[in-house]
Amino acid sequence: MTAGEAVSTRLGPVDQIPLGEGRAFLVGDEPVAVFRPRSGGLYALRAICPHRGGPLADGLVDAEVVMCPLHNHQFRLDSGKCVSGGEMSDVAAYTATDEDGELVVSLVAP
Repeated sequence: MTAGEAVSTRLGPVDQIPLGEGRAFLVGDEPVAVFRPRSGGLYALRAICPHRGGPLADGLVDAEVVMCPLHNHQFRLDSGKCVSGGEMSDVAAYTATDEDGELVVSLVAP
């Protein structure tokens, strides 16, 4: 994979992620959390909170953010931007789509 190239991976049925929750996947070597908020859509972020390594897929999800279950840092689902203040780093955001009922996540090489 060359820099800037997108690689798409099929991860199984979209329905494996209940509405209002997230699930963790390994896409190549990258830990990815995919979220399916009740408001609709699919979102994918790097699955590890930069603060203390919390599992973002286990966090509380609303229409716009996921809250890390360890220390309540919040990240925007659409961009990975930390919105809880302080000097917290953002997390990488990826593309997640529903292709005929199958979950597809695309990562871009650095």
